[in-house]
Amino acid sequence: MDEEDEDGVVIPRTADEIPDVVHFGELGAAHDADAMAEGVAKGNVHLANLAEAGERFALSAGSEETRARQEALLREFENRRRQRAVAVTTDDREVRKQLRELGEPMTLFAEGPGERRDRLRAHLAALDAADGGALPVPDEATVVETEDVQRELFYTEGSANLMRARTLIASYSLPRASARVSLAKRRRADAAVDEIGEMDADAAATRTFKTECSQIGDERPLSVVRFSPGDGGACVMSASWSGGVRLWRTDGCERLLTVKAHENRITGADFHPTNATLRAVTSEEGEGGGGAGGGPGPCAMATACADGSAHLWSAKGALLKTLKGHANRLARCAFHPAGEHLATAGFDKTWRLWSVETGEELLCQEGHSRAVYDVAFHPDGSLCASVGLESHGKVWDLRTGKCVHNLVGHNKQCLSVDFSPNGYHVATGSDDHTAKIWDLRKRACLYTVPAHSSLISSVKYEPTRGGYFVTGSYDGVAKAWSARDFSRINSLRGHEAKVMCVDVAPGGETCATVSYDRTLKLWRLSAGGGGGGGAKREEEVVKMEM
Repeated sequence: MDEEDEDGVVIPRTADEIPDVVHFGELGAAHDADAMAEGVAKGNVHLANLAEAGERFALSAGSEETRARQEALLREFENRRRQRAVAVTTDDREVRKQLRELGEPMTLFAEGPGERRDRLRAHLAALDAADGGALPVPDEATVVETEDVQRELFYTEGSANLMRARTLIASYSLPRASARVSLAKRRRADAAVDEIGEMDADAAATRTFKTECSQIGDERPLSVVRFSPGDGGACVMSASWSGGVRLWRTDGCERLLTVKAHENRITGADFHPTNATLRAVTSEEGEGGGGAGGGPGPCAMATACADGSAHLWSAKGALLKTLKGHANRLARCAFHPAGEHLATAGFDKTWRLWSVETGEELLCQEGHSRAVYDVAFHPDGSLCASVGLESHGKVWDLRTGKCVHNLVGHNKQCLSVDFSPNGYHVATGSDDHTAKIWDLRKRACLYTVPAHSSLISSVKYEPTRGGYFVTGSYDGVAKAWSARDFSRINSLRGHEAKVMCVDVAPGGETCATVSYDRTLKLWRLSAGGGGGGGAKREEEVVKMEM
């Protein structure tokens, strides 16, 4: 530039004073290499024109690493996008079949169904990226809806026999419910009756539980134990994984009968509410103790097996009927209080109601998303509770077929359920090591009992007045809990392995447990323990009013 003097006059510069100017941009052949290098060093030379000459300069190591990392991320995002776009069936058998067709291993070590499905999706996405085209979508995997579908309430028409069964259940349950509510109102109005004191006395009596006897029940683990309700628990039944059922006299634990009921594991068993008595088992009248013409007699017990079938038996061990209909193995089973129906829980995500007289399947109740493990009936016979491996339970109205309440709160699979004799409490046991008490009046969980250090396999209320309930667990201990404040009263220790099932005899004076160690143990209140006589008298009052 030219310079100015003090007066602002421009003084032109001579040619010698003007330095050589290098014009950066498109460099011609007239410029030497030094000028080009200087322009490149200053970053002002556009390198696009040098590409044809192969004169690009290499990036630094850090820049190359950054660029490689960015390209890897872009590839990963593209792979994820492709995987999300690939539809894969949720049927594990179809997943295995497709993997076999693609030449991949059907399963890897310790691989679950979800991981196997992700592996198939990743493989299909890789094939999609390789051929550049879209893979065909299986018909069963297309679940995308393009518009909102209005949900409609629909009903499946039931059979005439189911209608008759619902009518009989309603006729049976309504008078019992009325008698139970009337008795509860009179007791609360009677100043001489201390309900809280009676419940506390029943619970406190369990502190005196002592082992009365212990018997080896079978050569394989015992899975179920039940007291006979028809005679106050004078007879006790144990069932095992060998498929055998044994009946024992409660006093002295004398073995009365052995029946080879199934060829597979017995998963559930129950006594008929009225026909199963010690007298019927020990009677010498005919084959079945009172059957017409020496016949097998009425149904006295039921068993459920892992092969998917259930059997009805007489008191003498004669097979009466075989119930088949479940598509998978069975879990627990239970008789309705009226004795005319049997409920079975199955791993086909349903529980079913059967006619004891004809063996007909009256109801196949869906609603659970996973296997149904246990069922229990309300003392009035109006409701049925079911629990499943999806960690939920459901309460069903047998008179209408509707689900009236969902028992949602456990963190892991539910394995046991039982109703309290008061009619409005339900207890559930779960793999999350807790037992929950639900109040049907409030439709909520009343209390969570941190009961054991392992899964709870069984929970059972004292069936007459419900002053306490007992839980059995895989930690090898059975525990008695107060039904009023849910405090632990006693721990029944003695088994050498996990407790598979527990039961309490009517009146609450005797408790039975069976274990994986193949033993049956009877626990009885010691002399002066009390807690049972009042409960028996109250049961007699209820029966008289009905």
